[in-house]
Amino acid sequence: MNFRSIRLSHPAKTLAGIALVSALAACSTSHDANPPTAENLAAPLDDYLAQRGDICLAMVDWPIDLTEAEAGSGARHAIQFPVMEQLGLVHSTIVAVPKSIENPDGAVKRFELTDAGRKFYKPHASAAKGAEQQQANDFCVAHLKREQIVDVKVDTSNAQHPMAVVSYTYQIDTAPWMQDADAQRVFPMIARIASGAGGKLQLRQGFTRGDKGWVAQTGPV
Repeated sequence: MNFRSIRLSHPAKTLAGIALVSALAACSTSHDANPPTAENLAAPLDDYLAQRGDICLAMVDWPIDLTEAEAGSGARHAIQFPVMEQLGLVHSTIVAVPKSIENPDGAVKRFELTDAGRKFYKPHASAAKGAEQQQANDFCVAHLKREQIVDVKVDTSNAQHPMAVVSYTYQIDTAPWMQDADAQRVFPMIARIASGAGGKLQLRQGFTRGDKGWVAQTGPV
């Protein structure tokens, strides 16, 4: 789960979507051994979060270089890396590289993970779907678990493969250094998700009905 793709919803707001309806009517429930209820979707949601509940920063390939121009541009790495270095997660060196139009100085500031930082660099499933889905290491800072499913909305326009969107509250286990005020400043989305645990915010997860039951979608809902 890359934090940029996470969708938050306020408990008081309804979910957007075309042709979304409330839970299946009672008459259809009697003919469906696995209707899209909170009870039936809890286990698939838990399985999904166990495998893909890490919140990662899309920092896949290390070391990561910053030119002087990039460092002065306000790019996210230019803002985040100094704080990460202060926290002991990365260290930087100046490295000579060939001069170019983009880098007339012929030098970059190269950031590498420290031993402390490598503890958070771990396998994380890519956003690709199906057989193309691959595991790649990413820098992950938190892990989500379901607290409670609070709403299920169903799209039955495709009777063979109905869809469901689950809204749920969550618990979150964050990296200890995310308690630092500067870390919260440069990773505001992580800080917001962390502060929304315990029912303050809701997350959403889509499911489709497959041959073997309800399967979580990897894209946004």
